Amino acid sequence: MKPDSSAPATPTPVGHAQGDLSHIPPRDKAELLSQALPYIRKYHGKTIVIKYGGNAMTDPALQQDFAEDVVLLKLVGLNPVVVHGGGPQIEDALNKLGKKGHFIQGMRVTDEETMSVVEWVLAGEVQQDIVGLINVAGGKAVGLTGRDGGMIRAKKLKMVDKDDPAKEHDVGQVGDIVAIDPSVVKALQDDQFIPVISPIGFGESNESYNINADVVAGKLAEVLKAEKLVLLTNTPGVLDKAGNLLTDLSAREIDELFADGTLSGGMLPKIASALDAARSGVKAVHIIDGRVPHAMLLEILSEQAYGTMIRSH
Repeated sequence: MKPDSSAPATPTPVGHAQGDLSHIPPRDKAELLSQALPYIRKYHGKTIVIKYGGNAMTDPALQQDFAEDVVLLKLVGLNPVVVHGGGPQIEDALNKLGKKGHFIQGMRVTDEETMSVVEWVLAGEVQQDIVGLINVAGGKAVGLTGRDGGMIRAKKLKMVDKDDPAKEHDVGQVGDIVAIDPSVVKALQDDQFIPVISPIGFGESNESYNINADVVAGKLAEVLKAEKLVLLTNTPGVLDKAGNLLTDLSAREIDELFADGTLSGGMLPKIASALDAARSGVKAVHIIDGRVPHAMLLEILSEQAYGTMIRSH
C-alpha cells in the first residue's frame, strides 16, 4: 500500500528551472532511479490504459510532461494505450460556429451537426496534437477512432431520468458501447506503437456515436486485460467528507462511499467506470491529479501516491 500523501508536489526551489536536476546530489538521483526498478520489473510487458483529460490536456507544460511519461513507460517495457477526452475543445469549436452546447444530466446533447463537430475536433485536432506530442518526445503514436479496425461498436444511449424512471431523455448521437474488438490495438502494441484513441463509436447503419471517454477507457482496459487503468483528473483523487485524500480503496469501500453520499457529482461517472473495470479483472485503477507534473509516472513507478488506487480485490 502506498503511504498517504495529500500534500501537493514539492515546489521547484528558487533558482532552479523545472526539469533542472543539477541541485540534486548524484547519490539521491541514483536512489530515485533505483526505486523505480521493482515497478518496472513488475509491470514489464503489461498493458496500461490511460484516460487523458483535464488540465493535463490544456496546459502546454503538462502536455509535454504527459507525452514524455507515456514514451518512458513504453521504453521501459510497459504497453500504454491512451484514450482522450476533449469537452472544452468541443465547446470552443461549437462557440465559434455560434452553436450553444446543451446538457441533460451532465451529458452533451449531440445532434447531427454537433456530432460532425465532435468528430473533427476529437479525431482531428485533439487526437493529432496528442500524437504529435508523443512522437516529438521520441515515441511512435498512432491515432485511432472506434471505426478503425471495427474497434468500438455502439448503439444509441437510453438516458433514464434520474428522478422519474419512467421518463427517457433523447440525447441524440450519444453512444452506449455494444462491443469492443481490441485486435487493432494489440497489433499496434506488438509493433511498438502507442495507440491514441478518440472515444467515437459506430452503429449498425454506420452512424457515429459520441461516447464518454471514461467509459471507453474502462471497457478497453477490461477487454485488453490491462494491469492498470489510469484516469487523469483535475482533482487530487477520491476525498473523504473531511476533504482528505483516500489513497487506497477496495471495491467494497467504494460502495460504502456511494451509500453514505461521500461520492457524488462529477466524480460519479469516473468512479463507476473505475469500479466496473476493477470488478472485471483490471488489477488496479488509479484516479490521479493530472495537474501535478509527471503525476502518472510517479504513481506507477514509485511508492509516492498522487491519487486514489482502487484495488480489484
